[in-house]
Amino acid sequence: MDLKQTLAGIGVERLSGMQSEAYNLIAGTDKDVVVISPTGTGKTLAYMLPLAEILDPAADSLQAVVVVPGRELAMQSAAVMASLRTGVRTVCCYGGRPAMDEHRIIKDVRPQVVFGTPGRLNDHIAKGNLSPYSVRVAIVDEFDKCMEMGFQNEMSKLFKSLAGLRRRFLLSATDMEQIPGFVNIRSAVKLDYSAGGVSSRVSQYVVRSELKDKLQALDRLLCVLGGRSSMVFLNYRDSVERVAAYLSGRGFCVSAYHGGLEQDAREMALFKFANGTNNILVSTDLASRGLDIQAVDNIIHYHLPQTAEAYIHRVGRTARWASFGSSFFILSSGEEVPEFVSGECPEYAMPGEIPPPALSRMATVYIGKGKKDKISKGDVVGFLCKKAGLGREEIGRVDVMERYAYAAVLRSKLPQVLEKADGEKIKGIRTIVAPIK
Repeated sequence: MDLKQTLAGIGVERLSGMQSEAYNLIAGTDKDVVVISPTGTGKTLAYMLPLAEILDPAADSLQAVVVVPGRELAMQSAAVMASLRTGVRTVCCYGGRPAMDEHRIIKDVRPQVVFGTPGRLNDHIAKGNLSPYSVRVAIVDEFDKCMEMGFQNEMSKLFKSLAGLRRRFLLSATDMEQIPGFVNIRSAVKLDYSAGGVSSRVSQYVVRSELKDKLQALDRLLCVLGGRSSMVFLNYRDSVERVAAYLSGRGFCVSAYHGGLEQDAREMALFKFANGTNNILVSTDLASRGLDIQAVDNIIHYHLPQTAEAYIHRVGRTARWASFGSSFFILSSGEEVPEFVSGECPEYAMPGEIPPPALSRMATVYIGKGKKDKISKGDVVGFLCKKAGLGREEIGRVDVMERYAYAAVLRSKLPQVLEKADGEKIKGIRTIVAPIK
């Protein structure tokens, strides 16, 4: 693998200090490695690039297992590996969908790396769908979250089944007092980049709410922030629903996200936020971990974070890589910025005249053909350019599923797309094109 060429392919000029050190240790030694680094610092690439380096590309057997705490991170991690274009074959496995469907994919792909949640990985191993005997590397991403979510027993069972393990890599946003014995790490090299907690590229502000109910203060702030990408954090699921409903009624483009939603609703909420169709994500702290959403401009604490770790994970959603971001504490009477928040938090200067809610820049269209029709992302882009008259710069993220595809297009071009493309042929097959609301 040509590292420079691989990085150029994903638009990265060079690795950070943490990533470079992790790469050299994983690819250049035979040691176990523990990486402690705040959310948003690029831990995924820190293990994924050297993992691709040490795998045997000619082998059809499963060589590495990547354990993650949730389905979203499993899917996003597999997508990142695919974007590196190293040729590594991957599958992601998680609860909430039939294991039989995953088994068919496993048989077809013959993965060299599997990304999965502990319970589902154990299920496939127990059924013989995945062979543990050839696995030589185990990675646990978001190790601290896996432990917080009570996966100890499932992870212990998984590691016992991986009898041929030679190396283990653990990645975490926060330090751990003790690594459980079932991981069987003996002499790991620990890279601790956790000092400081929150990036210096994050500007912090206070927004005062005259009322105990902060909806009006949030409304005004979001109007001032305009169409920029913002995540609003609350501590309760019903509060998420209430705030998201209010903002939607006001004309904002909003996704609601919490653990009580069905899997399809959660995935659609994240998809529409990540592709810019909805520029506001209202969520519990579930969205503060295990997601790889780029270019989040603002973090808004509608409810105050309850711990220093919760605060660090929330703010880690912005100022990722070399970008900058802002963090806002909405405070009602009697509330103060938590003591664990370091640095200055001046009051945000609100303008005298508040603009109306801004629409997001993008909109999502549904295209009724997918992978089973041999449709690729390039086919979708070509279809939208040729049939709908769009320029490449007017098309955003494209996701191709088994039976359909989603594409983000400039909102201003949505009427044109629906008028010109619906009923047209993509790769010779007539298809439906419809807006996703």
